[in-house]
Amino acid sequence: MAVIGYIRVSSNKQTCEHQHYEIEQFAHQNNIIVDRWVMETISSRKVLNKRRLGQLLDELQPNDILIAAEISRLGRSLLEVMHILEYCLNKNCQVWTLKENYRLGNDIQSKVMAFAFGLSAEIERNLISQRTKASLESVRATGKRLGRPFAAQSKKLKLCKNTKKIKMWLESGLRRYQTL
Repeated sequence: MAVIGYIRVSSNKQTCEHQHYEIEQFAHQNNIIVDRWVMETISSRKVLNKRRLGQLLDELQPNDILIAAEISRLGRSLLEVMHILEYCLNKNCQVWTLKENYRLGNDIQSKVMAFAFGLSAEIERNLISQRTKASLESVRATGKRLGRPFAAQSKKLKLCKNTKKIKMWLESGLRRYQTL
């Protein structure tokens, strides 16, 4: 029997530290030793076999325990979460989630709970997407331009302080590179 801590973040702007800490604390409080850590930075929308989780699922052995900080770390769509849980349960493995505080095994109660949490994760993702789109649309409606600023308007870009010189050179026909 192996205990595997699974950690996933969606982007490089996020860190795995918080999830790692939560799982580590849980293990310490329950006298459990995490035998292996699997960490990845990838969207849960990516196909399962392109994620390290897909490889991990293939390697699971009977009686292994997969611990995740929350069910949404496994997948965001209901069908994907259900597929992952079914796969684990068919291999006689358990899936433990800390946020929901559930120990999902091969019983009907676990399957019902897994369905509910998978559904809630999918609903949450859709609501976030809808709110983001609505917010962007309202900003566009006010006439504000979205995205990166134009070079001449940005104070962060290197050439902004030389905009007048560059325009003058271009107007005078100078087209070759010179140091400023």
